[in-house]
Amino acid sequence: MKLHELKYNDGAKKEAKRVGRGTGSGNGKTAGRGENGQKKRSGYSRKNGFEGGQLPLFRRLPKRGFSNAPFKTEYTVVNLTDLDRFENGTEVTPELLKESGLVKKELSGIKILGNGNLEKKLTVKAHKFSTSAKEKIEASGGKIEVI
Repeated sequence: MKLHELKYNDGAKKEAKRVGRGTGSGNGKTAGRGENGQKKRSGYSRKNGFEGGQLPLFRRLPKRGFSNAPFKTEYTVVNLTDLDRFENGTEVTPELLKESGLVKKELSGIKILGNGNLEKKLTVKAHKFSTSAKEKIEASGGKIEVI
């Protein structure tokens, strides 16, 4: 078999439907789109929840209640494994974490979590600590200060 003898399998290549032609195809005039109307037009799209101009359900229903979500306190999380990069006896503050690139945004504060182990003696200043983080920092000889 040579390259010029290769052929596609039957049905693998399909002729494109040529619409809007006058004779033979059966898809002349309206090109298979039926008669006039908005859906017939090219580029037609409808918004989710559109009810043909009737007032949509989400606008008819009463809006009730209050969400505290915009006001919740979110803490930037730092794990103990991340703190292990600092030298022995270092005072780890939010400013130092920002400088070193561990923290991008402080949000409502910084919370230290106890993932991993800490082998260095550090003084850690943060807004919150998990109980496992407290135990591990103190076990390694370090100190905790809540800001």
